[in-house]
Amino acid sequence: MAPSAKVCEEICKRNSEYVRLLLEGPKTRVGVTPKDVVWSLNKSTLYHYRPSRKRHYSIPVLIIYALINRPYILDLAPGRSLVSNLVDLGFDVYLLDWGSPGLEDRGLSFGDYVTKYIPRAVKKIQRLSGSREFTILGYCMGGTMSSMYAAIYPDAGLKNLILAASPVDFSYHPYFSQWFRNKYFDLDRLVDVLGVIPGQMIDWGNKMLKPVQNYLSSEVSLWHNSLNAKFTKDWAPVNKWINDGPNFPGEAFRQWIGDLYQKNKMVKGEFILNGYNVDLRQIKANLLAIGATQDHIVLPEQVRAALDCFGSSDKEYYEVDSGHVSLIISGKAAKKTWPKLTDWLDSRSGTLISSAG
Repeated sequence: MAPSAKVCEEICKRNSEYVRLLLEGPKTRVGVTPKDVVWSLNKSTLYHYRPSRKRHYSIPVLIIYALINRPYILDLAPGRSLVSNLVDLGFDVYLLDWGSPGLEDRGLSFGDYVTKYIPRAVKKIQRLSGSREFTILGYCMGGTMSSMYAAIYPDAGLKNLILAASPVDFSYHPYFSQWFRNKYFDLDRLVDVLGVIPGQMIDWGNKMLKPVQNYLSSEVSLWHNSLNAKFTKDWAPVNKWINDGPNFPGEAFRQWIGDLYQKNKMVKGEFILNGYNVDLRQIKANLLAIGATQDHIVLPEQVRAALDCFGSSDKEYYEVDSGHVSLIISGKAAKKTWPKLTDWLDSRSGTLISSAG
C-alpha cells in the first residue's frame, strides 16, 4: 500500500529540516558568557569572565581543557554552562584556550604547555586577582595536564585541583590499549608524516569506540526529532562542538600516546617534561577527582587512580552515573556534578575580599 499524502508530506518536512540542521549547525552560537582576553601566547588565549555579581571568593578558578575539541563545552549555552554557573556563584573564573595549532606548531610538546604556557597564565591570574592561591579545574586531558603542572610546581600557589573525567593511570583501556599497543600502529611514522594530527582523525577515533551509536543511532535520532524544537535546540551546540576539533600538535601527540597510553610513564614516575620529573607524589593541592560510570573514553578507574598516586592529604573521589560529556553539561548528571563541585570549592576558596563587580 502506497503511503498517504499526509505521511509523504511529514517525511518531506523531516528530510528538509534534517538537511537544514546539518548545514546550519556550525552557525550555532556557543561560549556566550561575557569574557575578556587578558593574556595570550602563540595560539593560546587566557580569558577572564566578567562577574555577574559581587565577587564572593578570594581564590580564583582556572579552567584548563584538552588539546582536542574546544573548551566552550564548558560554556555551551545559556542554562548549560558550568562557567556561567561558577560566575553567578561569585567565583573569579578564568579559562585557558589552547587555540588552533597549525603545522608550524608541530613541535609543541606537553613540556611546552606545562612548563611555559600554564605557569605564565597562572602568574597573570595571580596579578589580576591579587591572590597567590588559585584553583585549577581540569576537564578530560586538561586535568591530566593540570596534574603534570601540579607535580612540577607544588609550591606555586595551587590550593585546589579538580579533575573531571581526567585520566591519570593509562595502564589499561579496553579499546585504546589494543589500538595503540598494536604492533602495526606506527606512532612515530604517523607523527613524522602528518606533523599535526588532524582534528577529524581524533574525532573519528573517539567515535569508533561506539560506531553504531555515533554513526547510525545519533543520525536516526536526529531525523526522528528534526521537527522537535527542544531536541534540536539542545542538539545544535553539542553537534557543533563534536565537529569542531582543532589539530593536535605532533610532539604532544607522540607523548600522549607513546609515553602515556603505551608506557604509562606518569604513574610510574618516569615522565620527564623539559628536564622536570613529573612526580605525582609531590602534588599537595586539595584534590577532587570526578569520574563517570558510563564514560567509554576515560574509564572511572583511570580517574580514581589519582587518589593513590597524588601526595595530597585532602582528596576525594566522586562518581556520577553519566557519560564523558554529559558529566559536565546540563542534564541529570550535571545536576549532581555542578553542586558537588561548587560545594567542595565553597569551603576551600577563601572569603570575600573584594566588592568590585
